[in-house]
Amino acid sequence: MSSYAAAGPDGALVCPVCRRVQAPFAAAVAYGSYEGGLRELIHLLKYSGVRPAANVLGRMLAETICRTDFADTTQSTADDGIVVIPVPLHKTRRHQRGFNQAELIARAALKLIANPNRFRLADNVLQRQRDTHSQIGLTSHQRRENMRGAFVVTRTEEVNAREVLLVDDVYTTGTTVSECARVLRRAGASRVRVATVARTLRLASQFVEMKSLGASSSENARDTQDAMLAKATGS
Repeated sequence: MSSYAAAGPDGALVCPVCRRVQAPFAAAVAYGSYEGGLRELIHLLKYSGVRPAANVLGRMLAETICRTDFADTTQSTADDGIVVIPVPLHKTRRHQRGFNQAELIARAALKLIANPNRFRLADNVLQRQRDTHSQIGLTSHQRRENMRGAFVVTRTEEVNAREVLLVDDVYTTGTTVSECARVLRRAGASRVRVATVARTLRLASQFVEMKSLGASSSENARDTQDAMLAKATGS
């Protein structure tokens, strides 16, 4: 063991290299795989502007959040609630699209949660201050460099000593949510967890094992997603 090793949260010694690659968020969960009807729903919202799809995706996210274990939160977290922060778009991208899909999905989800007072949406706390390049085709190092400095917390008092639930539509490599979580932790967040509607099949994150808490890739799950897709499009 390196002489520079330090104790981790559980008291175990962790070497400097391991500390650098440890997840800045505590856990990441998703409703299902980024394929089939679920992928189509996300594309309808993001690229075709079919906003009713956000309600369907929000229902999926709400199910995922409700099945996530929040029982181990501290008393201060229980009193203050969990801060829900959608992964932000750069202002240029948001203007082009007309909305932030992560925000629409988060709003729809919180309307369906049985105990909504436990969660509080904070959509302007985290901002994307730099428009980043596409991550497609980049190495893991290039992806991290691409995201470095892209996000900033504008109101640290909103997250200081608070638990944060970071929400996005799709978890791909984990680079984006990792940078968001890193910035939030630096601003004082006590813990950051991630919830997305979908995850890619290639679990490229070096940080965590993704867990799907909702739909599986079974035929029944695909049938359910297809029915939701039809409802969203009115077909």
